[in-house]
Amino acid sequence: MRKTDSSNMRRRSGDVVLGDDWVSPDGAVGEDGVRARRTGRGVLSLRSSPLTRKIVMFNLIALNILVAGILYLNGTRDNLVLQRAGALVGDAELVANVFEAQLPETGPVSLAAERERVKTILDDLSLRNGIEVYVFDDEQVLVGRTEGVNQSAALTALAPKDTGPTYISDGLTALWKLVNGPFASDKDEEIRGSVEGQLRGMIPKTEDGQTRVDSGQDLFGATVISAITPIMRGESVVGTVGMASPSGEIDALVRGERERVLQMFVVATLVSVGLSLVLASTIANPLAELAEAAELGRDRNARNSKLGRIRIPDLSGRPDEIGRLSRALRGMVGALYNRIEGNEQFAADVAHEIKNPLASLQSAVGTLRMVTREDQREKLLGVIEHDVRRLDRLVSDISNASRLDAELVKEDEETFDLVKLMENLNQFLGEDAKGKNIDYITDLPEEPVLIQGLEARLAQVFVNLITNAISFCEDGDAIRVWARKRENRVLVVVEDTGPGIPDDSLTKVFKRFYSQRPQEHFGNNSGLGLAISKQIVEAHGGVIWAENIRPTEADITSAPLGARFVVGLPV
Repeated sequence: MRKTDSSNMRRRSGDVVLGDDWVSPDGAVGEDGVRARRTGRGVLSLRSSPLTRKIVMFNLIALNILVAGILYLNGTRDNLVLQRAGALVGDAELVANVFEAQLPETGPVSLAAERERVKTILDDLSLRNGIEVYVFDDEQVLVGRTEGVNQSAALTALAPKDTGPTYISDGLTALWKLVNGPFASDKDEEIRGSVEGQLRGMIPKTEDGQTRVDSGQDLFGATVISAITPIMRGESVVGTVGMASPSGEIDALVRGERERVLQMFVVATLVSVGLSLVLASTIANPLAELAEAAELGRDRNARNSKLGRIRIPDLSGRPDEIGRLSRALRGMVGALYNRIEGNEQFAADVAHEIKNPLASLQSAVGTLRMVTREDQREKLLGVIEHDVRRLDRLVSDISNASRLDAELVKEDEETFDLVKLMENLNQFLGEDAKGKNIDYITDLPEEPVLIQGLEARLAQVFVNLITNAISFCEDGDAIRVWARKRENRVLVVVEDTGPGIPDDSLTKVFKRFYSQRPQEHFGNNSGLGLAISKQIVEAHGGVIWAENIRPTEADITSAPLGARFVVGLPV
C-alpha cells in the first residue's frame, strides 16, 4: 500500500520572522531576477505597494483615535482646578480667621481705618510664590494687597517644576484656534479682566457669609482661580479676603501634561510606522513576487510564447500563510506542468495507437483492389471490419479518458453505501459470469459502508475490474469479489483463477494503452480501462494495485493461481 511521507506531516515552528529574514536558501529560489526585485523594493515600498500604505494607514488611524481619546477624556485640568480651588478656599478662610482674631470685640470696625494693621498682617503671611491676596472693606474698597514671594523651602520643593518648552501643544492649540476661529461664538470665550476686578465682582456673593470660588482669565488670557471669603465679627460682615492663584499656572501644568502625551504620541507614531513597514515588507513583498510570477505566466500564455517554465518563488521556509500559499502555488504549477506533459504524452500515445489500425486498414484496402478470389476478399473485408471496430472502441475510450479529469472536478460528491453498490453490480455481472460457466463468489459486509465520492465513477472502476477478470477466465474458473472495512479505509478485492499477470507487468497494467492479453483477444481492448480506473480511485484519495495469487508467499517463483486487484478507499 502507498506510504505517506512523514516529513509532510511535520509541524512548522511559530517563530516570528521580520523583514526579509525569511528568505530561503540560495538554491531554493532559483531566480536571480526575484532577488534583484526584492533588493530594489526594500522595506520602504509605500509608493509601489497599496497593501503597505493600507497597513500603515490603518495602524496610524488606530493610534490617532487612541491618543485623541486620551486627550479628550484626560481630567488633568479639572483635577488641577479642583485641587487649586480647594487649597485657595482653605487659605482664604485661614487669612480671614487671622483678621477676625485681630478685630476688637466691641466698638465700630473699619478696615479702611486700619490699613497699617492690615498691611502688617499681610506681610506676616507665608504664601506660595505667585499667590495674590486682596483685602476689601465693607464698602468693597481695596485696603490691602500682597503677593507670595518668600515661600518656605518645603513649599518650594513641592512647587510645580518647569515643564520646559511645549512646542507640540502650542502648535496644535494655535492650529485649533485658526480652524475654530470662524465658528467660535462669544460664549466660547471666558470673560477677561483684572484679578482685582474679578474678586470685587464676587464680593456680593459672600453676603450670606459663605466662601465663593470661581475661575476666569486675566488680561493676558491666562487662567486664574479666585476664592473670596467674608471677614466676620459676630453676624456682621466687616470685609472680605480674596485670593487668586498664580496667573497661567493651571495652563502651564495642563500644557506640560499634554506635551508629554503628544511626545509619546510622536514616538509611538514613528515606532508604529517603522514596525508597519517591516510588517508590510514580510507580507506585501512576497505577495508581490508571487503575483509577478503569476502575471508572467499569464502574459506568456496571452502571447502564446514559450519562454521556459513559470517559476514561483520558493517562500516555503516561512512558517505562516504566505509560506503555505507559496507551497500551494508551486504545487499547483508543478501539477499543471505534469498535466501538460501528461497530455502531450497522451496525445503521442493516441497518435501511435490510432496509427496501427489505420496502417492495417490502408494495407487491407490496397490489397482488396488487387485480389480477385472471393474468399480472399471476404477475409480482407473481415480485417477491415475488425480494424474499424477497433478504431471506434479506441476513439470512444480516448474520448472518455480525455473528459474524465473535467468530470471529476465538476461533479458533486455524495455519500452512498458501497455495499449496496457492490451488491447491485454483483447481481448484474454474476449472471454474465455464470453464462460463461464461471463461478462467481461474493463476500460483503452485512453492515453498510458509507463513503463520500462519485458513485457512478467508482461503479465504473469495479465494473472494469470484474469484466477484466471474466475476460481472462475460462470454463470452470472462479471469480471472488469481497470487501472488508479496516479502521478508516475499506478494501474491495476482485480475485480470479485465471492465468495471472506476468511479474514485470504488475505495474505496467495501469499505464495507458498497455494490454497483456492472449493473441485471440487482440484489438478487443484499448488498454485504457485500468488507467482510467486508477485515475478515478486516486481522485477519491484511494489506492489500487495488482498482485498474483500464489500457493505460498514464501516461494515467489511458484506459478500464480490467479490475479488479484485491490482497491482501497477512505471511509
